[in-house]
Amino acid sequence: MLNKLLEHKFKVLIAVLVVFCFGVIRSFESKIFYDPFLIYFDSDFKDSPFPPVDSFKLFCGLLLRYLLNAVLSLLLIYTLFQNIEILKFSVFLYGFFLILLLSMFAIIIKYFQDWGWLLFYVRRFIIQPIFVLLFIPAFYYQQQNLKK
Repeated sequence: MLNKLLEHKFKVLIAVLVVFCFGVIRSFESKIFYDPFLIYFDSDFKDSPFPPVDSFKLFCGLLLRYLLNAVLSLLLIYTLFQNIEILKFSVFLYGFFLILLLSMFAIIIKYFQDWGWLLFYVRRFIIQPIFVLLFIPAFYYQQQNLKK
């Protein structure tokens, strides 16, 4: 086991660095990104109206955070699998989910002010690197099945 780790020390180093960067983004989220929903979702938001937002700043902040997480996730995926086809498919998926999630976020804010619970989950997928937690096991499983 230790020999395998030493064999792949560069991969391990990159993976640890990427996870560290995810932590830094999370730790400094309130300082780096404009997001009035950070405070809103920390409170009892079930019966509260949405906070006032500057839509442009909010969407720019969400887009920047999603892109940072996506780039780090793609770096991690490529480091682990070193397969350009998996990387291309991942880029496509991240682009598709970016359009889908930001559209859903905008629609919920504009037309469904009382659906805070749905906004909570859509926003969570935008601001957290959840997709990489889904993609890595899926790609690993796919590679194992192709080997059989």
